[in-house]
Amino acid sequence: MIVVKVGGSAGIDYDAVCADLAQLWQAGRKLVLVHGGSQETNRVAEALGHPARFVTSPSGYTSRFTDRQTLEIFEMVYCGKMNKGIVERLQRLGVNAVGLSGLDGRIFEGKHKDSVRSVENGKVKVLRGDHTGTVEKVNTGLIELLLGAGYLPVLTPPAASYEGVAINVDGDRAAAALAVALKAEAMLLLSNVPGLLRAYPDEASLIRQIPAAEVESYLEFAQDRMKKKVLGAAEAVAGGVGRVIFGDARSGQPISAALGGAGTVVQ
Repeated sequence: MIVVKVGGSAGIDYDAVCADLAQLWQAGRKLVLVHGGSQETNRVAEALGHPARFVTSPSGYTSRFTDRQTLEIFEMVYCGKMNKGIVERLQRLGVNAVGLSGLDGRIFEGKHKDSVRSVENGKVKVLRGDHTGTVEKVNTGLIELLLGAGYLPVLTPPAASYEGVAINVDGDRAAAALAVALKAEAMLLLSNVPGLLRAYPDEASLIRQIPAAEVESYLEFAQDRMKKKVLGAAEAVAGGVGRVIFGDARSGQPISAALGGAGTVVQ
């Protein structure tokens, strides 16, 4: 079992990811795909007159402030355009993919966090009306039902709160929770860089290996959204996932290359 998470930043080649995924699936590999959609969500939100607002927590993590209107735009893009675009690509390649959000069947479930702490101009503020959370439970039964019937699950945030409210969750950490719950042999985190870089954006500074026990100590090299990827990797290996690979989704055969050792391998 391999869990593949492909990000939503600029430069990602979804055609290449889907073509590689289709080849591996047709060769008999068990796979689940999780995807993002951040760049397209930002573009649509701007066009709709409700631009994205990002907040930085006191611990240095950046996330989207998700009020109700933002959540609805997020669902339009992640569950609609991005999810169905990927499912369509896979269907055209002969893969019977099923696209679902974490809200469907409570695939991803967690606690709703109504407020978030944000650092603004050196001061910590509490912002209320947030629709975010962290995945704490995974409905593996539904995923295994789909896999057992020959369908490839294509999953995306949001998740469901315990009260059934849609909540925005980090896709990398959701993928990590999924990989742990499915006892995956590997989790791939594919984005628009070749892996974790010691001196971002210098691609020649790629860190090739990270010992599993030391992954959190590499957070200092992670910029912006890469911090959540490193955190997700730490959670995955701590939960028993065999290895985590940070790979490049910009061209070629991104999944096969990562499985072959390209990128940053956490083991």
